[in-house]
Amino acid sequence: MLLKALRIGLGQLIIFIDFITRPRPIQRSAQAQAVVNQAAASLSLYQFRACPFCVRTRRTIRQLNLPIQLLDAMNDEVARQTLLTEGGAIKVPCLRIEENGSTTWMYDSKVIIAYLQQRFA
Repeated sequence: MLLKALRIGLGQLIIFIDFITRPRPIQRSAQAQAVVNQAAASLSLYQFRACPFCVRTRRTIRQLNLPIQLLDAMNDEVARQTLLTEGGAIKVPCLRIEENGSTTWMYDSKVIIAYLQQRFA
């Protein structure tokens, strides 16, 4: 019970620190942002709100000014089940990429961040 309270407290601290140190999104021209918005429309991030790796991934998403759909795999049963059945595991963060009629599930925050920076920076 004490361990659970500690974990919850640390999770809230992580969320608070993220909130007060949130990076500013990069600014693009309206045309460039429209192209990015269209490319990011096929992306979804399955995440837990207080997971430090998910926070790190969301910070990159914010910094790159990407409108990626965020799905809470902890509290949303449909998202959790989709992550398990289609992605193969309940492991977060997980980026779902739908392109050319196929779906790719990308796990590991470092891999996701590198992919987003290479594609959108």
